[in-house]
Amino acid sequence: MIRVLLADDEHLIRGALASLLALEDDITVVAEAGSGDEALAMARAHRPDVAVLDMRMPGRDGVSVAALLRDEVPECASMIVTSHAGAGALKQALAAGVRGFVPKTVSARRLAEIIRTVHTDGRYVDHELAADAIAAGESPLTPREAEMLSLAEDGAPVAEIASRAALSPGTVRNYLSAAAAKVGAENRHVAARIARERGWL
Repeated sequence: MIRVLLADDEHLIRGALASLLALEDDITVVAEAGSGDEALAMARAHRPDVAVLDMRMPGRDGVSVAALLRDEVPECASMIVTSHAGAGALKQALAAGVRGFVPKTVSARRLAEIIRTVHTDGRYVDHELAADAIAAGESPLTPREAEMLSLAEDGAPVAEIASRAALSPGTVRNYLSAAAAKVGAENRHVAARIARERGWL
């Protein structure tokens, strides 16, 4: 039996997926998690063969969980299921040792096949996600510009971003203006959205 950990913060999706995978003769879901930290704890406790991780979860995201699992539970192969992918996200996932990168639109039967592939040391990267990632190209943002855009994502004012980043408001404005210009956005909010969609944050 292939022992699987499912991690997704959307309870309905996670439960439905667990039920569908339970219909497979050679797959059993041994643990479920609703956050990155919970996924880590479950993986340490249950030592699954494959971790199916949502890209975006509260706390740690799927890629950072995969990176930690590679070191802490090396017998567990990780795969990312996502509805948001870009060049940065795919590259980060592969660098973290992720063996599967799959869209959330995949069927349960196809997901089971991919779990089997990943379990036998194979790799699977969805063709459309790979093409989108390549089309998005390399990030033009410096690490500091990406950090400022991340802090601006939730609509925080410049003063708050400056406080959180321990920078002056003027310096933050400069970083945000440069980032917006590089991605061709009219303001920091649009720039953050574009950068997130392209996997640069």
